[in-house]
Amino acid sequence: MSQSAVDIPAASSAATFARADTSGVRPAPELSIIVPTFNERANIPILVERLSRLLGSCDWEVIFVDDNSPDGTAAAARGIGESDGRVRCIRRIGRRGLAGACLEGMLASQARYVAVMDADLQHDEAALVPMLENLRAGRADLVVASRYLDGGTAAGLSAQRSRVSRWSNFAVRHLLGITLTDPMSGHFMIRRDAFEALAPAISSQGFKILLDMLATADGKLRTLELPSDFRSRQHGESKLDSKIALDFAALVTAKLTNDAVSARFLLFCLVGLTGIAVHLSVLSVLVAAAMSFGVAQALATIGAIAWNFVLNNLFTYRDQRLTGWHFITGLIRFQVICAIGAISNVGIATWIYDYDSTWWIAGLGGAAIGTVWNFVVSAAFVWRQR
Repeated sequence: MSQSAVDIPAASSAATFARADTSGVRPAPELSIIVPTFNERANIPILVERLSRLLGSCDWEVIFVDDNSPDGTAAAARGIGESDGRVRCIRRIGRRGLAGACLEGMLASQARYVAVMDADLQHDEAALVPMLENLRAGRADLVVASRYLDGGTAAGLSAQRSRVSRWSNFAVRHLLGITLTDPMSGHFMIRRDAFEALAPAISSQGFKILLDMLATADGKLRTLELPSDFRSRQHGESKLDSKIALDFAALVTAKLTNDAVSARFLLFCLVGLTGIAVHLSVLSVLVAAAMSFGVAQALATIGAIAWNFVLNNLFTYRDQRLTGWHFITGLIRFQVICAIGAISNVGIATWIYDYDSTWWIAGLGGAAIGTVWNFVVSAAFVWRQR
């Protein structure tokens, strides 16, 4: 068979395919709903069914951003997506965190509007309709579902969570000057172009991306609140725990400094303060046990560094958390890096003291340099993305 006899049908087929492909082109949906998930398998089909009933007249999609849930959440979402193109799933490996998941999902959208809501069915999906209507009408750039606006309820919060929520909202309004009734809400909708403008300055750490967006925008977003019901959880377990307090403190402090200091660095410093307490506690016990001071100091230092590593792995870098063999090698690297940091601390402090004999200035200068060294180098060589 000649070359031309082979090429003619192939060219014809390609042209036919191109025509068929062009006829099937669809624009991006009007609305993307971003749903961060971790162990929410049972809630996925319920949420999709509710969205289908509610948004039938709207061109929409839901993007589940799953942090590699061991219960098969991603598989459940993809199973539905095989027969329903409106359902997408982003499975994140080696990355964890609510804010980061929301950020990644929103950046993956090409819709005109993007909404964020939880997968636990506590957020009232019916609020999506008036949110969308207000954005379409140009009344706002951002619409927030508020639990504390007249007509809204926070019935799904336990007594303890309700107290924490109201206290944190109060703190945010007074410290950052945000006037919303519920700046800690996890249910909102925003014009995607408005979000894209803010995205480079938003942290992937923490659990409240709305608060970060509001603080970053500094009053430049036209914002509207609508009352919403916060319902009780039906399946799964709450992800809120004591880590949230550290995240909250770090985020608020970062915003108070206009992001001059990152939230991650602040968490690193907070962990370092607890390490000082551990160091002194271990040292006092060993000295009381008649151990020589030099040996006791060395052991206390090693113990404090190990303590700092464990806490940083749990809190500061939990989105890049090291496990298994990586945990062991990371601990060794961290010990070496901090040992060099300690030497730098002493050297810098001595150098400063030679020029200015004020001991506390020299001490703070050395500690600051040592802390920055430990943070920068450990970020590059311990918790680097694998």
